[in-house]
Amino acid sequence: MAIILPNDLTTQEIRVLQEFRRLNAETLGIATIKAIKHPAGGGEAPAMGLATKGFVTADATRENFTLTQKGKDFLAIDPKPMNEESTPGDADEVAV
Repeated sequence: MAIILPNDLTTQEIRVLQEFRRLNAETLGIATIKAIKHPAGGGEAPAMGLATKGFVTADATRENFTLTQKGKDFLAIDPKPMNEESTPGDADEVAV
């Protein structure tokens, strides 16, 4: 089953957004962002990509990145698989 990434985001960019949620922060420094571990690599590029797409803003020195409303809205989404199968005990289950 393929995973579809929303809003033209890369896995690295989503990981940076998740770090904002994990730390419960609205602003992260570039050192914190560069320290994020990701199998496909990370660094400054994902943060700059998020800034280009409007999920974060960068200060003039590109040392701090702050979530925008668009980024906050993205983090507020509770993702669920599109084709969730019911499991025993679901409310929709009919007793036989």
